[in-house]
Amino acid sequence: MIPNTNRRVVLASRPNGAPSPDNFRLEEVPCPQVAPPGGLLLQTRWLSLDPYMRGRMNAGHSYAPAAEIGEPMPGAAVCRVLASKSTDFDVGDSVVAFTGWQEVAAVAPEGVVKLPPDMAHPSWALGVLGMPGLTAYVGLLDIGEAKAGDTVVVGAATGPVGATVGQLAKLKGCRVVGVAGGTEKCELAVNTLGFDACINHYAEERLAADLASACPDGVDVYFENVGGKVLDAVVPLLNLRARMPVCGLVAWYNQTSDSVASGLPNLMMRTLIHRIRIQGFIVGDHLGRRADFLKDMQAWIAEGKVRYQEDVIEGLARAPMAFMGLLRGDNFGKLVIKVAD
Repeated sequence: MIPNTNRRVVLASRPNGAPSPDNFRLEEVPCPQVAPPGGLLLQTRWLSLDPYMRGRMNAGHSYAPAAEIGEPMPGAAVCRVLASKSTDFDVGDSVVAFTGWQEVAAVAPEGVVKLPPDMAHPSWALGVLGMPGLTAYVGLLDIGEAKAGDTVVVGAATGPVGATVGQLAKLKGCRVVGVAGGTEKCELAVNTLGFDACINHYAEERLAADLASACPDGVDVYFENVGGKVLDAVVPLLNLRARMPVCGLVAWYNQTSDSVASGLPNLMMRTLIHRIRIQGFIVGDHLGRRADFLKDMQAWIAEGKVRYQEDVIEGLARAPMAFMGLLRGDNFGKLVIKVAD
């Protein structure tokens, strides 16, 4: 049944620094009653919240268009097909689509991915079997070229990307050191995810010393998804020909100027002397690896070699507060909003 009203969370204003509740607005608008020509009418079941969304709130050029004021916040979701004018999709199909923070969306079929009808955990298509999982897979294996005997360091160690990076590195025979916020997250990384060590970055005065102690042979791969003080602590430990895949810099997403980070000269000098390879990447450029990734990841999950944790928040209206918490590191695992059954 197609609802008459569509609730959505729109970008009300652009933030200056950390987002605040005033930057979002929950509103109700008339719901489309038919699919667009050749397209789909989708009902959101699970909405993904991810750090990259902070960058989309800013005006200006980036790898993806900025969110528009008054329009729904961007984001991927697991949806149910309510109506279809596409020969590739039927009413009732479960799909992943980039529909944004809203309950119902009318979309073209391009880019919409159909999920297996018997998928036990459809929301996992937004996490370990989706964009974060593929980011970890490509970044560590293709760009980081992790191999047995390497020491791998990853920040945000219990987040959806970091947790997957660490577990894949262990599968490859690496020593894995995570960095996370708080004792509880560090215990999860070691006791549940199998990391060799995890450093609490809240103990900022000991961060560099603790990380050095956990990496006695230096660092061969630093999976960069944080930046900030974690990067500063890693740089002196980078080995000859170390690799640094860069997929995110969440510690700097709320900065209000283009000022150079204090550790940049040290990083560049180390990069030159130790012939370090630093490569930024956007997972959308690597969708050709999706089939291999899904085959491998599904097998590892079935064999119990990769574990996954979700942090589920109920209700679309709670998305802004949950997102602000995500940027602070409040979440345990992949953050998703349950919008509908």
